Amino acid sequence: MKSIKLLFLVVILLIGKWNFAQEISFVKGSQITTWKANTSDTLYIYNFWATWCKPCIEELPAFEKVAKDYQGEKVKIILVSNDFKKQIDSKLKPFLVQNKIQSEVVFMDETNPNNWLGLVDENWSGAIPATLFVYGKKHQIGFHEGVLTEEELIQWIKKYIP
Repeated sequence: MKSIKLLFLVVILLIGKWNFAQEISFVKGSQITTWKANTSDTLYIYNFWATWCKPCIEELPAFEKVAKDYQGEKVKIILVSNDFKKQIDSKLKPFLVQNKIQSEVVFMDETNPNNWLGLVDENWSGAIPATLFVYGKKHQIGFHEGVLTEEELIQWIKKYIP
Protein backbone atom coordinates (compact mmCIF):
# COMPACT_ATOMS: atom_id res chain seq x y z
CA MET A 1 0.00 0.00 0.00
CA LYS A 2 2.89 2.38 0.76
CA SER A 3 4.31 1.89 -2.73
CA ILE A 4 0.97 2.84 -4.31
CA LYS A 5 0.84 6.02 -2.22
CA LEU A 6 4.42 6.83 -3.15
CA LEU A 7 3.70 6.24 -6.84
CA PHE A 8 0.62 8.46 -6.61
CA LEU A 9 2.67 11.22 -4.95
CA VAL A 10 5.35 11.03 -7.67
CA VAL A 11 2.72 11.26 -10.42
CA ILE A 12 1.11 14.28 -8.75
CA LEU A 13 4.49 16.00 -8.44
CA LEU A 14 5.34 15.35 -12.08
CA ILE A 15 1.98 16.65 -13.26
CA GLY A 16 2.43 19.69 -11.05
CA LYS A 17 5.81 20.42 -12.62
CA TRP A 18 4.21 20.94 -16.03
CA ASN A 19 1.47 23.09 -14.55
CA PHE A 20 4.06 25.66 -13.54
CA ALA A 21 4.72 26.53 -17.18
CA GLN A 22 3.71 30.08 -17.82
CA GLU A 23 0.58 30.90 -19.73
CA ILE A 24 1.29 31.87 -23.30
CA SER A 25 -0.80 34.62 -24.85
CA PHE A 26 -1.64 34.42 -28.53
CA VAL A 27 -1.10 37.58 -30.58
CA LYS A 28 -1.94 38.52 -34.14
CA GLY A 29 0.31 40.51 -36.46
CA SER A 30 -1.80 43.61 -35.88
CA GLN A 31 -0.51 43.61 -32.29
CA ILE A 32 2.85 44.82 -33.64
CA THR A 33 1.26 48.14 -34.58
CA THR A 34 0.01 48.49 -31.00
CA TRP A 35 3.45 47.62 -29.63
CA LYS A 36 5.10 50.26 -31.81
CA ALA A 37 2.54 52.92 -30.82
CA ASN A 38 3.44 52.53 -27.14
CA THR A 39 4.24 55.82 -25.38
CA SER A 40 5.38 54.55 -21.98
CA ASP A 41 8.77 55.18 -20.43
CA THR A 42 9.59 51.46 -20.53
CA LEU A 43 11.87 50.02 -23.20
CA TYR A 44 10.11 47.00 -24.68
CA ILE A 45 12.32 44.38 -26.32
CA TYR A 46 10.48 41.90 -28.54
CA ASN A 47 12.62 38.93 -29.53
CA PHE A 48 11.26 36.80 -32.39
CA TRP A 49 12.47 33.22 -32.00
CA ALA A 50 11.48 29.52 -32.13
CA THR A 51 12.50 26.33 -30.35
CA TRP A 52 13.58 24.81 -33.68
CA CYS A 53 16.01 27.69 -34.36
CA LYS A 54 19.50 26.88 -33.03
CA PRO A 55 20.81 30.48 -33.06
CA CYS A 56 17.63 31.57 -31.26
CA ILE A 57 18.20 29.02 -28.52
CA GLU A 58 21.85 30.04 -28.22
CA GLU A 59 20.96 33.69 -27.58
CA LEU A 60 18.12 33.08 -25.09
CA PRO A 61 20.45 32.92 -22.05
CA ALA A 62 21.63 36.46 -22.87
CA PHE A 63 18.04 37.72 -22.92
CA GLU A 64 17.26 35.92 -19.66
CA LYS A 65 20.39 37.31 -17.97
CA VAL A 66 19.68 40.84 -19.12
CA ALA A 67 16.05 40.53 -17.98
CA LYS A 68 17.29 39.47 -14.54
CA ASP A 69 19.97 42.19 -14.41
CA TYR A 70 17.46 44.89 -15.38
CA GLN A 71 14.71 43.62 -13.09
CA GLY A 72 13.15 46.65 -11.42
CA GLU A 73 14.28 48.90 -14.28
CA LYS A 74 12.04 50.13 -17.07
CA VAL A 75 13.08 47.34 -19.44
CA LYS A 76 10.70 44.56 -20.45
CA ILE A 77 11.69 41.57 -22.57
CA ILE A 78 8.98 39.68 -24.43
CA LEU A 79 9.84 36.51 -26.35
CA VAL A 80 7.65 36.14 -29.44
CA SER A 81 7.48 32.46 -30.33
CA ASN A 82 7.28 31.48 -33.98
CA ASP A 83 6.91 27.79 -33.21
CA PHE A 84 4.29 25.58 -34.81
CA LYS A 85 0.89 26.07 -33.18
CA LYS A 86 0.27 22.34 -32.85
CA GLN A 87 3.50 22.01 -30.81
CA ILE A 88 2.81 24.64 -28.15
CA ASP A 89 1.87 22.08 -25.49
CA SER A 90 4.17 19.30 -26.65
CA LYS A 91 7.33 21.31 -27.38
CA LEU A 92 7.19 25.01 -26.50
CA LYS A 93 5.84 24.80 -22.94
CA PRO A 94 8.17 21.93 -21.93
CA PHE A 95 11.10 23.87 -23.43
CA LEU A 96 10.24 26.90 -21.30
CA VAL A 97 10.06 24.78 -18.14
CA GLN A 98 13.21 22.79 -18.90
CA ASN A 99 15.21 25.95 -19.64
CA LYS A 100 13.66 27.93 -16.78
CA ILE A 101 12.59 30.77 -19.07
CA GLN A 102 11.26 33.61 -16.91
CA SER A 103 10.65 36.24 -19.59
CA GLU A 104 7.11 36.68 -20.85
CA VAL A 105 6.41 34.52 -23.90
CA VAL A 106 3.72 35.21 -26.48
CA PHE A 107 2.86 33.16 -29.53
CA MET A 108 2.56 34.78 -32.97
CA ASP A 109 -0.74 33.29 -34.07
CA GLU A 110 -0.43 33.84 -37.81
CA THR A 111 -0.19 31.25 -40.55
CA ASN A 112 1.57 33.49 -43.08
CA PRO A 113 4.54 35.50 -41.81
CA ASN A 114 4.44 37.70 -44.91
CA ASN A 115 1.30 39.28 -43.44
CA TRP A 116 3.17 40.73 -40.45
CA LEU A 117 6.95 40.80 -41.09
CA GLY A 118 6.79 44.26 -42.65
CA LEU A 119 5.00 45.57 -39.58
CA VAL A 120 8.08 44.74 -37.50
CA ASP A 121 10.53 46.26 -39.98
CA GLU A 122 10.13 46.87 -43.70
CA ASN A 123 13.61 45.48 -44.40
CA TRP A 124 13.31 42.32 -42.32
CA SER A 125 14.05 39.23 -44.42
CA GLY A 126 12.07 37.06 -42.01
CA ALA A 127 15.13 35.28 -40.62
CA ILE A 128 15.15 34.64 -36.89
CA PRO A 129 16.30 35.49 -34.35
CA ALA A 130 15.29 39.10 -34.76
CA THR A 131 14.66 41.77 -32.16
CA LEU A 132 12.43 44.84 -32.10
CA PHE A 133 13.16 47.65 -29.62
CA VAL A 134 10.36 50.09 -28.77
CA TYR A 135 10.98 53.05 -26.48
CA GLY A 136 7.73 54.96 -26.58
CA LYS A 137 8.78 57.84 -24.33
CA LYS A 138 11.06 59.17 -27.07
CA HIS A 139 9.22 57.54 -29.99
CA GLN A 140 12.30 55.48 -30.82
CA ILE A 141 12.14 52.16 -32.59
CA GLY A 142 15.09 49.92 -33.42
CA PHE A 143 15.46 46.59 -35.13
CA HIS A 144 18.21 43.98 -35.22
CA GLU A 145 18.15 40.89 -37.42
CA GLY A 146 20.39 38.09 -36.16
CA VAL A 147 21.87 36.89 -32.90
CA LEU A 148 22.55 39.34 -30.09
CA THR A 149 25.14 38.69 -27.42
CA GLU A 150 24.59 39.89 -23.87
CA GLU A 151 27.01 42.77 -24.47
CA GLU A 152 25.27 43.80 -27.70
CA LEU A 153 21.88 43.64 -26.01
CA ILE A 154 23.13 45.91 -23.22
CA GLN A 155 24.50 48.34 -25.84
CA TRP A 156 21.05 48.48 -27.45
CA ILE A 157 19.44 49.13 -24.05
CA LYS A 158 21.93 51.91 -23.26
CA LYS A 159 21.13 53.48 -26.62
CA TYR A 160 17.61 54.16 -25.32
CA ILE A 161 18.04 54.29 -21.57
CA PRO A 162 21.37 55.85 -20.54
